[in-house]
This record gives sequence, C-alpha cells and structure tokens, in this order.
Amino acid sequence: MALKFTTSYLEDSLTLFRYYKRLAERAMEQVTDEQLFALLDDEANSIAIIVKHLAGNMRSRWMDFLTSDGEKPDRNRDSEFEDPPPTREALMNQWEQGWNYMFTALEPLTDRDMDRPVTIRGEAHSVMQAINRQIGHYAYHCGQIVFLAKHFQSGHWKSLTVPRESRRTSTKELAEANSASVSARQNR
Repeated sequence: MALKFTTSYLEDSLTLFRYYKRLAERAMEQVTDEQLFALLDDEANSIAIIVKHLAGNMRSRWMDFLTSDGEKPDRNRDSEFEDPPPTREALMNQWEQGWNYMFTALEPLTDRDMDRPVTIRGEAHSVMQAINRQIGHYAYHCGQIVFLAKHFQSGHWKSLTVPRESRRTSTKELAEANSASVSARQNR
C-alpha cells in the first residue's frame, strides 16, 4: 500500500478503506464462482457470506450516518449469515452498494466533523470513533476473504502484497524462462 503523507485523519481513513476494499476484490478475482460460496466446515463462513455481512453492516452503519443510529431497525444481522446472493454478479453488486454507502457518507465530511456525535446501537460515538470501529471491522473481514481465497488457490495464488523472497525468485525465474521462450520462437 502506497502511503501518502497526510495530517488529515479523514483522508487517511478513506485511503485505508479503499485499500482493504481493493485487497479483498483482488483476492475474490482469483477464486472461481464455486469457491466464492464454498465452506471450509459447518461453522465457517464462505467468502459470499462475509461479503453479504459486510454489505449489510455498511448499509446499517453509513446510511443516514450523521442523523440516525448506525444499527438500523430493519437490519436483520443474523440473516446476513444465510443465503448469499446466488451469483458472483449479484454478490459483487451487494459489495459495491455497501461500499457506496460508506464512501457517500464519509467523502463529504471534513476533519472538523470528526468530533461530531453519532450513535451506534444506542451508544454515543464521535465520528472518529465510528470510523475507527469500522476500519477494524472491515480489515478483519477483508483479511478473512484473503485467507479463504489464498486457501482455495494455494498453488496458483498471486500475491496481493510483497511476495516472499522465494516467490519473488520463482517469479523472476518464470519471467526469464518466458522471455527465453519468446526469443527462441522469434529466432526460428
């Protein structure tokens, strides 16, 4: 993750949210449609369930962020852990809608808004506290998505961050082998 020097809490927070969103998306791009819905065991959540839960949480927390409780009365949290959307397209639409609620709520704010009060589950938070709470929550679940995707793609996983030294060497060797192969074909 490229770091831009900033003294703006809000700007830095939005950068982190975008980073975790993209990290999870890059992980999901590597798995098959079947793997999005696969369970490791009866107590585990699939990538699709995690996405559905995040989307439900984002809708609840960020819709009418400054004016209503962050736990909306129509939210059924338990249902977020059942029956995910049936297709990758429907799942990714929910994902985008959830993130859209968050970015729509935060992008118009300024650092002067950070001490404004908001309520989550009847408890008072500053805007900064609410943002911190969600950064932690989303990083946790995006990490789960990455873990599951990496598990499913074990031998074919493309690193999302800095690869291990042994993988960098393997990647370099593969690139050199491909280059040699291209050269050999061109010289025929």
